[in-house]
Amino acid sequence: MQYQAPANDLRFLLFDVLGADKLHELEQYADATPDLMAAVIDEAGKLAAEVIQPTNQTGDRQGCQYDPETRSVQTPDGFKEAYRKFVEGGWTALDAPLEFGGQGLPHTLKFVVDEMVCSTNLSLGMYPGLTHGAISALYAHGSEELKQTYLEKLISGEWTGTMCLTEPQCGTDLGLIRTRATPNEDGSYSIEGTKIWITGGEHDLVDNIVHLVLAKLPGAPDTTKGISLFVVPKFLPDSGERNPAFCGGLEHKMGIKGSATCVMNFEGAKGWLVGEPNDGMRAMFTMMNEARLMVGMQGLGLAEMAYQESLGFARERLQSRSLTGPRNPDGPADPIIVHPDVRRMLMRQKVLNEGMRALALFTGHQLDLSVAHPDEGVRESADDLVQLLTPVVKAFLTDEGFNNANTGLQVLGGSGFTTDWPLEQLVRDGRIARIYEGTNGIQAMDLVGRKLSLKGGQLVRTLFGVLTGYLKDTPEAPHREELKGAVKALEQATMWLATNAPKDPEQAGAAATPYLRLTALTVIGYLWSRMAGVAAAKLKAGEGNQPLLEGKQVSARFYFEKLLPEVDWLLSDIQSGKDSLMALSDDHWAA
Repeated sequence: MQYQAPANDLRFLLFDVLGADKLHELEQYADATPDLMAAVIDEAGKLAAEVIQPTNQTGDRQGCQYDPETRSVQTPDGFKEAYRKFVEGGWTALDAPLEFGGQGLPHTLKFVVDEMVCSTNLSLGMYPGLTHGAISALYAHGSEELKQTYLEKLISGEWTGTMCLTEPQCGTDLGLIRTRATPNEDGSYSIEGTKIWITGGEHDLVDNIVHLVLAKLPGAPDTTKGISLFVVPKFLPDSGERNPAFCGGLEHKMGIKGSATCVMNFEGAKGWLVGEPNDGMRAMFTMMNEARLMVGMQGLGLAEMAYQESLGFARERLQSRSLTGPRNPDGPADPIIVHPDVRRMLMRQKVLNEGMRALALFTGHQLDLSVAHPDEGVRESADDLVQLLTPVVKAFLTDEGFNNANTGLQVLGGSGFTTDWPLEQLVRDGRIARIYEGTNGIQAMDLVGRKLSLKGGQLVRTLFGVLTGYLKDTPEAPHREELKGAVKALEQATMWLATNAPKDPEQAGAAATPYLRLTALTVIGYLWSRMAGVAAAKLKAGEGNQPLLEGKQVSARFYFEKLLPEVDWLLSDIQSGKDSLMALSDDHWAA
């Protein structure tokens, strides 16, 4: 089926719930009027459905092709034309800085576009998606010369960018990298080493690819404190000479086959230092945090497409009769959407998708406030929320994005297991999002091990201020008591960690994943209460899209009755500690 952008839900969230229609009142986003934001939503939806989606199945079946003689990569049929239209529409420049040819629009709008692109072709969306991280790192940490050399062409989409971090012997533990950077007399560096799993490391969509490479300088500490970041172009911008940064082959993957995932060999390639020596990790996290939010949108995008496919199937597939009597008396059977178990699956998809979208756009809105609001206190509080919620967005949206795609496959039954329907591809494509840019276990450890203690606990205090402030200021909030219980559970879990984790880091490790999930469900509960409240007010006033608003009230009830109660056993999991988790000795495993 053709993708239908969730435009009504997006407008409801951005304009009626989050207040993002007021971003144009901030000087930095003066052009982001409600009319412009609505136009971006509509045009991005058309682009996704008409240009990007038609390339998705071809990309999966053809995959990328590697030529070992030329060490080049050919993308699937249709990718070059779709990418060209994406670039010509200015989509690569949407939220990029004005001074280098960007449009300077809110980051929230990029979140919207990311979801739509990932719904319709995750593989194709990877090429401009990773480029954006390279842009942000160079803009934040690069010298003026590097910015002038690279940013305009990266922002325009004429060139693409990569993030070259992982090596065969190390992924998360980047202190183990072996790639070396040797100074040259002209101020550049000679880069030697091998990187793996490099998205867009080599392809035919553009003429030049700009690699951002982590490497170690001579004499640097053999830890993460000895890592530096370098920009290493495929072709040298001044001379056009081919730089010896070559693709050594493509990874063979279960999904995202249209995305060129490369082994990259740097054979004395010329590079330039980004930022200060041995300060590469700080620059890398600029890329990584942005990439983590983008990957969260990948999970949401795939979940939305899976929901649309499974809903369409459930409305048309005739099988058995309703338990309360025929709903389709003139046909041989009723559509399967009448069956409670099918509706449970569809409702879980719908309600989680809309809750995850609310969480993502809430975080995107806070990101915009953190960089553009004139009040320093507002900026700091917004930044607190963005830092705290970034691992939550990445992990929860990709966990549930995959789960929802898998649920969608189940709705289709045997049809879902065949390549005649798109669900099996969505499941395969979605699986990687829980792994790359830091596995979801790493996201949980980042939340518990770093974010909770950052700034003396200020980040989590800011979140509790939002949650408790809402409960205090909104005594008639829909589902107030259920939300209050979830907030209390999150407070208890946070206190348990504050008491036990400092004494035993394994307690933090054991609690990390359930704590992240507890955080996500609680914040989404807060947002569902807000959505239900806005829907009730608009219905009472006779305003808005009545079916959408009534659906919000039903969906909120489903969330609080069927999904939020999970917080109780998550709290129990956390408070039970590590003992049963860590108790098996080595000889028990294979007994």
